Amino acid sequence: MEASALGRRRRRGWRRAPAAGSPLTRAAVVLLLSAFVARATPSVGYLIRLPRSFHLTQDTVKIVGSSNFPVKVYVMLHQKSPHVLCVTPRLRNLEMIDPSFQWHGPRGKIISENSTAQVTSTGSLIFQNFEEGMSGVYTCFLEYKPTVEEIVKNLQLKYVIYAYREPHYYYQFTARYHAAPCNSIYNISFEKKLLQILSKLVLDLSCEVSLLKSECHRVKMQRAGLQNELFFTFSVSSLDTEKGPKPCTDHSCESSKRLSKAKNLIERFFNQQIEVLGRRAEPLPEIYYIEGTLQMVWINRCFPGYGMNTLKHPKCPECCVICSPGSYNPRDGTHCLQCNSSLAFGAKACV
Repeated sequence: MEASALGRRRRRGWRRAPAAGSPLTRAAVVLLLSAFVARATPSVGYLIRLPRSFHLTQDTVKIVGSSNFPVKVYVMLHQKSPHVLCVTPRLRNLEMIDPSFQWHGPRGKIISENSTAQVTSTGSLIFQNFEEGMSGVYTCFLEYKPTVEEIVKNLQLKYVIYAYREPHYYYQFTARYHAAPCNSIYNISFEKKLLQILSKLVLDLSCEVSLLKSECHRVKMQRAGLQNELFFTFSVSSLDTEKGPKPCTDHSCESSKRLSKAKNLIERFFNQQIEVLGRRAEPLPEIYYIEGTLQMVWINRCFPGYGMNTLKHPKCPECCVICSPGSYNPRDGTHCLQCNSSLAFGAKACV
């Protein structure tokens, strides 16, 4: 989890208490917030369906085996797999006479007519729509002759194929506002209006804003008196990953780019509040944003049954990989509940 303070200084001159709040100053707060919504028209972009740390190379498209150890393969849930070849790097560059390929998976022998898995004429294994229950150990039995005169040779190659999915990630913001007295109903009205504006700001990006915590406190200022402040904590998440563990099935579900745009819009919204307040000639409203108090935290979590483990999966360190391939039970839809990763609280972990 990485936190970044979006500003470190405060304009102490703005923290003076205005005159007793009049209906005019409170109405000005609503107008001040509402003025920012129409300033930014977001456009939605999309990302390639690979984790940020998963490097796209030729070996990502075609994966070869090893006669010494099982090769790990990562396939995004509900996506087409790379070509898993039934050869070693050495055999890939050699001729083979009368090769014969036979694949076996967690559910037994794989036939070429299978609707979910295909074995090509050259022995490559391809999954068209990878499901959780397909994770597990796959073995290819290869028979071939190096030359016409030589005897038949046998080779057994093992692969461990893991389903992975994009993490459930979201932004968590905190901000502070100069407030009315803590028992005032105007603070509650302001809170509702602020959430409405923030929600409308990110709605076109299929994101949502959720209030996590709102508290009013009396703060003793340095070399000054007491003032009331509202402490807001809210999250911005993608609707498609927030509402449950159902995976995305098309490119419209790419949420990282939309979340990034939503973050930028919210940052701009708070910066615009500072700009508008700086241009005001009249006294400040009773409730206003305190410059430099907006902070953002990026939270990255996996769904139950999935986890991140850089030691176990160094080639896919930011992938939410199924915890134990083969543990999925297709009869009742259950899978492992514990992840094989030990991570700091609030960072990358299972929920």
